[in-house]
Amino acid sequence: MNQKTSAQNVYEGVLLVRGKGTGFVALPDFEEDILIPPDALSFGLDGDVVNIELSKKTQGKRQEGRVTAVIKPKRTQFVGGIEKKNDGYRLVPDNRRIHIRIVLPKASAKDEGMKVVATITSWKSPHTDPVGEIVEIIGKAGEHETEMQAILLSGGFSENFPDEVQNAAKELYDRQGDIFAEAEKDPKRKDMRGVPTMTIDPADAKDFDDAISFRVLGENRYEIGVHIADVTHYVRDNDAIDKEAQERGTSIYLVDRVIPMLPEVLSNDLCSLRPNEDRLAFSAIFELDGNGSVLNEWFGQTIIHSDKRFSYEEAQEVLDKKDGPFLSELTTLMGIARVIRKKRYQSGAIAFEQPEVKFELDSAGKPLRVYTKSRTETMMMIEDYMLLANRCVAEHIYNLSKKSKRDAAFVYRIHDLPDPEKIEGLAIFLRALGHELETEKGVVKATDINKLLKDIEGTPEENLIKVATIRSMAKAVYSTKNIGHFGLAFKYYTHFTSPIRRYPDMMAHRLLRRHLDGSQIQSKELTKYEKLSVQSSEREMNAVSAERDSIKYKQVEFMLDKVGQEFQGIITGVTDWGIYVEEKESRAEGMMRLASLKGDFFEHQKSKYRVRGQRTGKTYTLGDELHVKLTRADLKERELDFELVK
Repeated sequence: MNQKTSAQNVYEGVLLVRGKGTGFVALPDFEEDILIPPDALSFGLDGDVVNIELSKKTQGKRQEGRVTAVIKPKRTQFVGGIEKKNDGYRLVPDNRRIHIRIVLPKASAKDEGMKVVATITSWKSPHTDPVGEIVEIIGKAGEHETEMQAILLSGGFSENFPDEVQNAAKELYDRQGDIFAEAEKDPKRKDMRGVPTMTIDPADAKDFDDAISFRVLGENRYEIGVHIADVTHYVRDNDAIDKEAQERGTSIYLVDRVIPMLPEVLSNDLCSLRPNEDRLAFSAIFELDGNGSVLNEWFGQTIIHSDKRFSYEEAQEVLDKKDGPFLSELTTLMGIARVIRKKRYQSGAIAFEQPEVKFELDSAGKPLRVYTKSRTETMMMIEDYMLLANRCVAEHIYNLSKKSKRDAAFVYRIHDLPDPEKIEGLAIFLRALGHELETEKGVVKATDINKLLKDIEGTPEENLIKVATIRSMAKAVYSTKNIGHFGLAFKYYTHFTSPIRRYPDMMAHRLLRRHLDGSQIQSKELTKYEKLSVQSSEREMNAVSAERDSIKYKQVEFMLDKVGQEFQGIITGVTDWGIYVEEKESRAEGMMRLASLKGDFFEHQKSKYRVRGQRTGKTYTLGDELHVKLTRADLKERELDFELVK
């Protein structure tokens, strides 16, 4: 990808389409992305792998190019609404980055106002719209169920499992007694059923990936077990369920539902570490002292019995009131977790925690309330132990491989160092807001990022700066090639703790068992795992995009009946045409157009992240708080417009 082809001046890369049909292609040999003007896109669409030919460079201008061929289309199906034009019906894609409209000759009046899935059947010239046909009618546009299904289908996801997969899952469920009996006979599987064990999860969780066991071993010595659902004992490599899980890559969390990676009979029942039931697990068991130091560790498959299912809030209440079940265990677990957390941040892990936007919906899916969910310390405590298990599993694989002089064939969660150019841009941005980030030629220490995040705590611009800082970082991805994890300051890190909802964790379980057994992993197997790692990273990004789309849709829907009302907002972006404002309670973002600012002509000062009035000198800068009025809420376009209240 992003490589020069044999023809001179022709390159291969991924086309990104922005704005009103302007394309960009990033190439490694060029500092700036290559600009593809709208009339040079040819048959290229957003996300397609294309060949581009560079145009003659004009001094002082960005390098331009044109698409000469589509090598690999990103999508073959398009989701959107049907609109009537003078000459017939067209599909308008929900994805605003798809700049084309698809002519639908067979559509009729009954299809108008519906959301559909369509394919392109003919596209003769890039100067005319393609012709297509409807392959699925989702439902009436604007209805809750239709819009949620449209978001899923746009991301290439589906709520329904194929019959073959459902049947295979049911067969496993019916055979669970035999499967469990077989697992009990495994001499390598440790019986942990006598050790006090609990799960601590969100109140509405149905799939319990992880459980914690605890017992005192002696003076200042504790055994803490991190027990993870043993999914791969049930789902075997490359069977029907496994292939479906590979395709899905992850579970998806929309505002009103979870679309599981595995059939519910597995995710919510057979594999789930439910209370008061014997369950198969893959465990990381640690002997720790009160200072959080790991004295001994053991990795392997187990049988556990969870004695209690806590929600985060219930466990927090036990600790706060110093009364309730497992008080002693929770108190010690929390004390050790605090020490582990402090050490992690001292080592350079970045504290990127952000509030989560949640919705209260009525029976028809209409949002009644939007709120940000605060993080309890019990949630952080569970994260601390999951991070410990993920790090130690990855380190164990490295040490095992080094000892046996074999390649450390494994799936890692890696996070590259930030791009120096982006870090310098972030430093300039922060300076404009009155904050300093110490950098040296674009290199930044994680401890300095943490200092910045601590300094901005409680300020109006806190969330804005966190978002900008996250955007300046590389994306964390899956790979068989380990480069460490910058954001967590870990040299070795994997995802081991959520195999019910993430496919890479299933791969990590399989490979860990192979290493524990001393089994040789062939290079062609590693190639397969690398391909699946890349695919899982892509599916994760698609899932995050679908989740964000569902939040954005519901935020706009929540504001529909509030046109004319006034709100407190914060400036989250400035452009040549307007100011982006985020409403403080719902975190819904809208546009305040420069033309709506009365009494002066405002111009965009890009380098200062602000707009300034030519006559009055009045400025509006990123991070400023404003009192605004909502003037427009367009659910179809998912847009909000604000005006300034004097």
